[in-house]
Amino acid sequence: MKAHAAPAPDWEALADRMESRRDEIVDLMSLLGDHADPGAGSAEAVDTVAWAIACASLGDNHLWQDLGLPSRLELSALIGHWFPRLAALNTHNMKWKKFLYKQLCLREELLICKAPSCDVCPDHRVCFGPEEAPAITSA
Repeated sequence: MKAHAAPAPDWEALADRMESRRDEIVDLMSLLGDHADPGAGSAEAVDTVAWAIACASLGDNHLWQDLGLPSRLELSALIGHWFPRLAALNTHNMKWKKFLYKQLCLREELLICKAPSCDVCPDHRVCFGPEEAPAITSA
């Protein structure tokens, strides 16, 4: 996938959440917009990518999966292209959805983490561990 192409979330699966969590989408779009590279593409294209990322962040899977991307590598390239200043802040390679929400909390000066630093947090593996596709089980 080219870094400038817009991802394709499953809009139907996200529809109810998009309606009930509109404020969250607005906050995520604001965060992304504040870190957008004006040279990456048109303002409309930036908004389209930010909208897709914000909406897909409401999904249940890893962000790259909810965006319909083949791997986290493509998501990192996408964010690096459109929002390079934000990508540069993810110095420890935190999972993107966790990272975006942590940035929102920092903006609001909300400290919801279990520990004063990621290195001593009992959830370190949850935020920084491998991002593999969930196993599909049959009922």
